[in-house]
Amino acid sequence: MDDAIERKLTISHFWVAFSAFILACFMGEYQVLERSGLISALDSPTVYFASVSTHGVLMGFVLTTFFIMGFGYYTATTSLKMPVWNPKLAWCGFWISLLGTVMAAIPLLTGKASVLYTFYLPIQAHVAFYFGAVLLVVGSWIWCGIMLVMFSQWKKAHPKQPVPLAMFATTANALLWLWTSVGVALEVLFQAIPLALGWIDTVDPGLARTLFAWTLHPIVYFWLIPAYIAFYVFVPKQAGGFLFSDEVARAAFIVLAVFGLPIGFHHLYMDPEQASGWKLLHGIGTFVVSLPTLVTGFTVIASLEIAGRLRGGKGLFGWIGSLPWTNSMVLAVILSLLMLILGGFGGVINASYAMNAMIHNTAWVPGHFHLIFAGTTVIMYFAIAYYLWPLLLRKPLFSNSMALIQLWTWFIGMSILTTPWHVLGLLGQPRRISSVVYNTLLTLAWKPYELAMIFGGLILLGSACLFIYNLVKTQLNAAPEEFTQQIEYAEPIHPVKTVPDYLNDFKLWNRVIAVLMAISFGVPILQFFFMDTFGSPAWGY
Repeated sequence: MDDAIERKLTISHFWVAFSAFILACFMGEYQVLERSGLISALDSPTVYFASVSTHGVLMGFVLTTFFIMGFGYYTATTSLKMPVWNPKLAWCGFWISLLGTVMAAIPLLTGKASVLYTFYLPIQAHVAFYFGAVLLVVGSWIWCGIMLVMFSQWKKAHPKQPVPLAMFATTANALLWLWTSVGVALEVLFQAIPLALGWIDTVDPGLARTLFAWTLHPIVYFWLIPAYIAFYVFVPKQAGGFLFSDEVARAAFIVLAVFGLPIGFHHLYMDPEQASGWKLLHGIGTFVVSLPTLVTGFTVIASLEIAGRLRGGKGLFGWIGSLPWTNSMVLAVILSLLMLILGGFGGVINASYAMNAMIHNTAWVPGHFHLIFAGTTVIMYFAIAYYLWPLLLRKPLFSNSMALIQLWTWFIGMSILTTPWHVLGLLGQPRRISSVVYNTLLTLAWKPYELAMIFGGLILLGSACLFIYNLVKTQLNAAPEEFTQQIEYAEPIHPVKTVPDYLNDFKLWNRVIAVLMAISFGVPILQFFFMDTFGSPAWGY
């Protein structure tokens, strides 16, 4: 199969994603410098919040959405061994999303959309920001549609055969994104845009926060699933072994998609609009969704142990030393799992009502978030890029040793950055502030941790530059006369010839999601239309 179109489509998405990433990294280092108050010339709340908002949107929406779409196109075509369905439509989705990104970037960079990366009305951005966000999401919906069509086409052509795991997981992620993006889409279309255009004078902040909660936490799993795909379909093969269980992997993706959606209210524990019973329901769901993460951790570690023992590892832990630590995919998954363990511990605290009250709206929250997203997830984006870049360009990676150094420095920098953040949260430092204008013994105790964060940020920035440099050098190098490397997907240790329908299709699970969403969000949203509420006027740029 001639995959030139698919390779060009994928690498175009990747370059947009990583361009957003490196720009956001420079902004991140500025933010820890400004927030520390050590350099008075940098003190500017206006610039700080414009930077934070742009950093959040570039990382949380642009990097992730474009990376996931590009990765999805390549895994779909290579795992199914079929060309992308309707390439013109795929390119249309790419350009729509890119147009939306540019449209949203202008008000962000000019300080007219300093709303962080959230949609917490009545804090209002320029209407161009909202139209840009809509276009970005619409472009991603086109990607979702193409993934679903390719999934259905393959199943029709191969009845009763197991859908390749990479495509099964990619389709689960497309469904998850279609479901979770509806919440913020409703908020933007029926509240944010009408308010920004002056069509309405006030909005209900409680309704806005409830709709955004629909999207706010499930989007994390949209970001995370590509990392899990790499865990299951790339890591075992790169380590020299087999996947521990194909069926368990499918179950993990299903539970992640089904129970990752109706759990957003643990972000509203301190909000008065929703009753405690609904918060309890969402809190229980939050603990349930930790199960696929635990299953994934067990399965990946078991797969690594298989590889280590096949490579000659002896004794209880001797297999660990036998793993190919110089393979970027293997190194990345080990570092990713270490950060997932620590970040997951923080997530349990966030989901627990009483403990959440201690760290709510403190620096602990961005510390946890960065450890899970920028740590666990993004380090696997690096590994995927290192693995796919030579396949996309038909050239060897410029420097594997540089890739290994980059992965280690990212891990070290993220550890140095996020550990003080967690401590500062326990010491009461609030989040979403540009600086502290009062001085007490408590605020003086924050200073050493803020210095450590600056150092961690510098390591991360250097690591990010190494990553981009390696990719650019690979692209600029001359292509060899012959390049034979092909994508390799892991095989399960026990070959899978058939799987039950509930592990090979999403019709049943789509209905389950619909019921769970109706239960968990139906009454909490409908109540706003049957009770007296007080609208709030816009506040913004």
